[in-house]
Amino acid sequence: MHYQLEICASSLASCLAAQKGGAQRVELCDNLLEGGTTPSYGALALARDSLGIEVNALIRPRGGDFLYSALEFETMARDIELCRKLGVDGVVLGMLTEDGDIDGPGTRELVGLAGSMSVTFHRAFDLARDPERALEDVIASGCQRLLSSGQAATALEGADLLARLRRQAGERLIVMPGAGVRAGNIAELAGRTACREFHASARSPVASRMRYRKPGVAMGLPGGDEYAWKETSSEEVRALLQALQTL
Repeated sequence: MHYQLEICASSLASCLAAQKGGAQRVELCDNLLEGGTTPSYGALALARDSLGIEVNALIRPRGGDFLYSALEFETMARDIELCRKLGVDGVVLGMLTEDGDIDGPGTRELVGLAGSMSVTFHRAFDLARDPERALEDVIASGCQRLLSSGQAATALEGADLLARLRRQAGERLIVMPGAGVRAGNIAELAGRTACREFHASARSPVASRMRYRKPGVAMGLPGGDEYAWKETSSEEVRALLQALQTL
């Protein structure tokens, strides 16, 4: 069986590591600590110029919920237009109503702006109140793919719902599990859901090369380490793909 692996990458270094490890696609984003936001023009342009695999861009103007104002909607619309001009392969988006349903009209408008780019509806789905109805709304909006944890903290915990969603979608839409997907559980997840595409970050810690380090000053989250971060590891990507090859 043929499987595809999409890597959530927040930098060009992570994109290149994903490609080196054998991933078929990257979802490029920024601010992973907030669940991901739209990457910069420079990051998108450089990724498109540097990669030979598919590049999808996250379209999300801020962290927090998925109920957007008119100004935020216009921001997303313009970001999608920019992605199209840059030759990005796809966009990843998601919108909800105040009652927890899929924002069908808004989603359809953004899908229309995407033109020939593929469109993935992201994990905003996991906050929808009725997953079966939400799936039909996502399909009706014109999205080709759904990224979901099965409305659970991790995709493995949501595997039963993911399997039901895949059966409900049939050939109309690709259901792609994501959240907590690792080499140690991806084979079980594939077996339980029968899904063929998976989403992971495959990140490992990276230590700063700074020799001088200023103590007591934090630029990020309280208690965070200013001199360490995480990037996608090509070895972790390969391990994910190797685990799928055992099936």
